[in-house]
Amino acid sequence: MVDNKPQDQVIDLNEVMRQYDTESRYRTLKGWQNYFILAIAVAMSLFHLYTAGFGLLLAMKQRAVHLAFVLFLTFLMYPATKKSPSDKIPWYDFILATVAAYSVLYMVIHFNELIMRAGLPTTMDIFIGFLGIGMLLEATRRVSNPVLPILAIISIIYCYFGRYFPALFAHRGFNTARIINHMYLGTEGVFGVPISVSATFVFMFILFGSILQETGMGKFVIDLALAIAGKSTGGPAKVAVLSSGIMGTISGSSVANVCTTGTFTIPLMKSIGYKPHFAAAVEAVASTGGQIMPPIMGAAAFIMAEFLGVPYIKVALAAVIPALLYYAAVIIQVHLEATRLGLLGLPKERLPELWKLLRAKGHLLIPLFAIIYFLVAGYTPMKAAYYGVLTTIAVSFISKETRLTFTKLIDGLANGAKGSLGVACACGTVGIIVGMATLTGLGLRIASLIITISQGNLLITLLLTMVTCILLGAGLPTTANFIVTSTIAAPALLQLGVAPIAAYMFVLYFGIAADLSPPVALAAYAGAGIAGSEPMKTGVTAVKLALAGFLVPYIYVMNPMLVLVDVTPIPFVLAIATAMMGVFLLGMSTIGYYKAQIPFWLRIIIFCGAIGLLKPGLYSDTLGLAVMIFTIFFQKRRALRKVEK
Repeated sequence: MVDNKPQDQVIDLNEVMRQYDTESRYRTLKGWQNYFILAIAVAMSLFHLYTAGFGLLLAMKQRAVHLAFVLFLTFLMYPATKKSPSDKIPWYDFILATVAAYSVLYMVIHFNELIMRAGLPTTMDIFIGFLGIGMLLEATRRVSNPVLPILAIISIIYCYFGRYFPALFAHRGFNTARIINHMYLGTEGVFGVPISVSATFVFMFILFGSILQETGMGKFVIDLALAIAGKSTGGPAKVAVLSSGIMGTISGSSVANVCTTGTFTIPLMKSIGYKPHFAAAVEAVASTGGQIMPPIMGAAAFIMAEFLGVPYIKVALAAVIPALLYYAAVIIQVHLEATRLGLLGLPKERLPELWKLLRAKGHLLIPLFAIIYFLVAGYTPMKAAYYGVLTTIAVSFISKETRLTFTKLIDGLANGAKGSLGVACACGTVGIIVGMATLTGLGLRIASLIITISQGNLLITLLLTMVTCILLGAGLPTTANFIVTSTIAAPALLQLGVAPIAAYMFVLYFGIAADLSPPVALAAYAGAGIAGSEPMKTGVTAVKLALAGFLVPYIYVMNPMLVLVDVTPIPFVLAIATAMMGVFLLGMSTIGYYKAQIPFWLRIIIFCGAIGLLKPGLYSDTLGLAVMIFTIFFQKRRALRKVEK
């Protein structure tokens, strides 16, 4: 019997978030302390709004003020240990927050003097740099986990001890003054490109998403997906894919998105007959894919644009076809699973009317179209996000139901600031790792080592890079993972002649894949927490559903036309068509069903055919097409025989 009340399940969402999303483990404050945090967070958002609209400060000052806000809020919001007070801010955290903020604002207060003595730091400069690095590492540990700070400390040790063991460390080493000067007092370390992107593009897009959420965008997206796909075969799973993909591109966080849209979509999928682990995996895969779905994508995409030195819109356009292939594969698999189980869609009376919904709340889509317009028109991502925020505020007043009241606006500003803390801390800390690579030249050495191990074989190099990304992703946030791997692993791909945007996109995809890959698989485990399913089984199912996400990067490295490199019309259209057919075969192979159950031996052949269609080349495409025609004919005959019996 079908349960028509999918939301009756009681889920402790806060507990799920705290368990799988470290950024949600902040203090629950009341009284004056809560209002104090609110005031600082709102001030931070207003500062970024003002500078985005009326002009940034000098680069170092903008980054320093941004990081000062971040460190101050982090020490006040996040307890040091599990035993630290979680309902109030202890006195020592006020002191640490103040010291941390001053250690960064020192760069602003003494800006002119630091410029005049560039490269010749005083004892006080070194002390403040040492203090600032220590405060940043502690803040990152609190908001994330110890892995990234430990990597940063190892990087500093590597820089220092080379002076004692030059043969072992492959460099002569540097003294404390040189290391701190490079890591903290210039723009090669903490205040490098990652924190620059965080202080401009990333913060503004996080703020845009936060304010858009206050208009009721989340519920509207789910209702819109229900109206479009709810009545189709396996409708709730397709609703999860559509709604989570849209919300994921706005939020940029896999786990947070699972815990928002998933509280509705997972019980809904279970209500029509999907197994709990499958429902949780679908939500995790769809939410994770939001980080590769234009127009906004995740924070790493903005950093990619900076590394490549190209406009962000070029990165977003290059990501369109791979993202569509990823989501097409998920949609195909949930459809095949639904037909295998004989699952129907939701009854019409449980679905919102599309046109009625669009008339009531369709104006909430205007800010997303506005963002796309401004990006295409050549505005910087920061300006596009700024105007997106203003557009959101303006269009919210079209309807009373979506109107941003003063309270909602304050909440949106505060939540935007709070939502930026994890990314900003990660960007600052990973700057130390990047600084180590530039100071010692380690990045190029590792690239040479990878090429030596692979003996120049591109496929082996890709496999080694993939494993590196997934292993690092086990302990690093996506943004930090991307920066580290693009600094250390991507140069190997570039040396082998891979198109730069394809190389960086490859690294991005597998950094994101870590959210789905056991043993960590935080997005999948968060979905399991909501669905009440076994976490490891959910993670394995998520990997299966996201298999296209693991294969497509190899394809666009070998055929960079899929990321819009050297496009010629007819080969481009053929590449897309064969890739879509390959994704269709891939879905058949992983689910094991098309019209009827597919024998195991045929599933292996179908998988090989899918690879043939995905891989560019006349012979491989012909082989894949032959497998596809044979499979469709063979399975239709099997289904017909089953009916006749």
